[in-house]
Amino acid sequence: MEAAQLLKKHHLRVTPFRLDVLDVFLKAGFAMSSADIESQLVQADRITLYRTLKSFEDQGIIHKAIDGTITQKYALCDAHCNEHHHHDEHVHFHCLKCENTFCLDHVFVPKISLPEKFKVTQTNMIVNGICDRCEG
Repeated sequence: MEAAQLLKKHHLRVTPFRLDVLDVFLKAGFAMSSADIESQLVQADRITLYRTLKSFEDQGIIHKAIDGTITQKYALCDAHCNEHHHHDEHVHFHCLKCENTFCLDHVFVPKISLPEKFKVTQTNMIVNGICDRCEG
């Protein structure tokens, strides 16, 4: 989906900066930190970038990609995500060679049975290894 269409679908105003940020995600194909995104933008204002990432997350355009590192990364959401519900309980693959993190959208985190009175609020699963880009 094109960046402008994605913004409209999620009821966000189309601005040049938002289009630029979305283009970075669309071209990357893996999760990115705010510093990664900022380095690819010509005129990056850090505060505007953080606000943009927050609004994208709130509207279901991106989600936090937990990969076991100390750097917070974000990845594009599945087409079915929206402001009310993220469908992001999938496995994240972290490459030990290039250090990129990939969403494995069709590999789901298994259901976990917890003891009585325990409540799951979020489940993350990280698989570490070598990605297809580095292996080849």
